[in-house]
Amino acid sequence: MGRHGGSPRGSGEAGGATAREGGAGPARLALLALLGSILVPLVVAGLRSVLWVLVGIAGLALAAVGVWWVLAHTGVLRVLGGFLSVAAPVTVLALYAVFGMLGPALLSLALWALAVTAARTALAPGRTASEQAVVTAPRAPWILMNPRSGGGKVGRFQLAEKARAAGCRVVLLDAGQDVTELARQAVAEGADLLAVAGGDGTQALVAEVAARHDLPFVVIPAGTRNHFALDLGLDRDDPAAALQALSDGVELRIDLGYAADRVFVNNASFGTYASVVTDPAYRDAKARTTLRTLPGLLTGEDTLSLRTRAGRTHLDGLQALLVSNNPYGRAVDAARPGRRERLDSGLLGLVCVRVGNTAEAARIVRGPRSGGLVRLNAEEVVVEAGGGTLPVGIDGEHVVLPSPVVCRSAPGALRVRVPRRRPHTLRGSGAAADWPRVARLALGRLLPSREQDVAAVREPPPW
Repeated sequence: MGRHGGSPRGSGEAGGATAREGGAGPARLALLALLGSILVPLVVAGLRSVLWVLVGIAGLALAAVGVWWVLAHTGVLRVLGGFLSVAAPVTVLALYAVFGMLGPALLSLALWALAVTAARTALAPGRTASEQAVVTAPRAPWILMNPRSGGGKVGRFQLAEKARAAGCRVVLLDAGQDVTELARQAVAEGADLLAVAGGDGTQALVAEVAARHDLPFVVIPAGTRNHFALDLGLDRDDPAAALQALSDGVELRIDLGYAADRVFVNNASFGTYASVVTDPAYRDAKARTTLRTLPGLLTGEDTLSLRTRAGRTHLDGLQALLVSNNPYGRAVDAARPGRRERLDSGLLGLVCVRVGNTAEAARIVRGPRSGGLVRLNAEEVVVEAGGGTLPVGIDGEHVVLPSPVVCRSAPGALRVRVPRRRPHTLRGSGAAADWPRVARLALGRLLPSREQDVAAVREPPPW
């Protein structure tokens, strides 16, 4: 699917220049805070601060081992893992307190957190997608509502009544109905705007129909988590507020992700998480089902070994892999992927997990370059395993696709209409803290053009 009109990747050269000029202050603050986080322990403990840093790293490593035992084993090892994951960091904090290092350590961590936040703010482009004012209200808006989604949010917030009062045709989704076919029928009957009040999986199905017909699409966050709505800046606690997009809204051009022929607005997950969501008990007891099934998926006969190609990078022996529609800012795993700073970068985000034993689990503490956790950005990602098919979790919905699965981005494919005023628009907290770029920005030596900036992130090294 190609790009539709406009310039969906951003606000152009002037916007990029403004972002660079406005980022110099946060960049200088980031460098000062970083320097302070290093100097505080040095001033208090001198060269002994190196020893205290090693003690902290050892505590984190032991905690990581404990978490691995909890996830990958059952019985006594799981109990010991739970104890170790709590006892190790508590012991480190106790040692810091006894030897007078707790205060300096907390101050150093606070300065480090400030440095990272300021660095991300300095590098952020400042908006999730280019905005265009909406001039005319839709003549025949159509809204699909799932009354069971989110524990009954449609009824609790009286969404159907409020949408009808706003002039919308409302269709309540019954169990077993084909969501895609309902949306296609609405277009055939003259709908000039499509909307969904439901979870992200339903949002994705209707969004694909809207993109194919170049119609505006409205997200009403009536699901359980609504990650897509969050990244659009919508208020998930007040789903009815999204209806303001019909009368006082702006339009965004954002990307869609594809796994084979299936569209996703958030992510497609492969490996352990995709296998967990196939369990019938997952919907009602997510945490308990995950803990029960993960040991067999990580270390037992059910272990699935994945291979992937992202741009020029090839990885194998992976247990879990998350492909996202635009990169997540602080992606850690499939359960806590963070937020996406942009929805119009034209890139897929890739988070890979490769952990086979306690030693590798501990090495993750070394950071993203440990090899156990790898993050990449690419325009196309190919995922395969040994069999002819692959289980995939697409926006939390389980599907089985032929292997290999080709994931791609469709830049600017979807016209999303959102309220002009949105409470949670992300402006800068998700960008990666690229310290060489922060230093250049603080010194006024950042790359001269936005094109070079974009080129630099298209093939980043694994973190």
